[in-house]
Amino acid sequence: MFKSKLNFFVLIFALSISFSASAQKFLPAFGGFSHKKTSYIHMEKGKTIKGTIKDLDWKKGLIEEVKLLDMNDKKIKIKPEDISHMYLPPNGWSKMSKTFSFLNDATQWDNTDLDQDIISKGLTYLEKSDVRIKKKTRTLMLQLANPSFSSQYLVYHDPITGETASAGIGGVKLAGGVPKSYFVKRKGEKVATELKKKDYDEVFKSMFGDCKEVMKKYGDNPRWLEFETHIYEYTQCKK
Repeated sequence: MFKSKLNFFVLIFALSISFSASAQKFLPAFGGFSHKKTSYIHMEKGKTIKGTIKDLDWKKGLIEEVKLLDMNDKKIKIKPEDISHMYLPPNGWSKMSKTFSFLNDATQWDNTDLDQDIISKGLTYLEKSDVRIKKKTRTLMLQLANPSFSSQYLVYHDPITGETASAGIGGVKLAGGVPKSYFVKRKGEKVATELKKKDYDEVFKSMFGDCKEVMKKYGDNPRWLEFETHIYEYTQCKK
């Protein structure tokens, strides 16, 4: 019991340092979701299904099927291709979300397409998007990393990407792990492209070149570790 509580507080401390409760930070990627709190599944045909997750079937990092117990205690199986977007409560995230002040401050949000009230309660947002990987286009269900500053670029966690070595507690990846890639698309575009760490220097100007402030500050030496800051400051520049 003591060890469990200790791990939880260590996790809170690590996350608070890693993300510093700042609006310019990406939310972490999650793979485990609560089986007790309410999830919101928005279907392609417009219907919204509320209920609790019973199971998520995964294959190679991707969701294959959602098994849900709806508000009438009916068991439902849903395929990702039938889902437009969804809000899911990660394990333990509702308590930890209080550490991130920007989640509860709607004045810092710039994407009115998202349900700010639901996300501010600690739920993570996933949506279906076409993505281009090399020369192939696939349709994937992806978690949005920057819900509070996504008016210019939507940045999705790459569920297949590798990471640098890191420590984790309770399945949550901590600050040591730096994703090697994301899927990124400008607001309004239909297809997200894979952005890899090794290609960042080459694409930096094409992504941020129309913002003098970002180019002057970071253009000579764009660092992958500061990618979230570049996205945030570019968003501020384009307001």
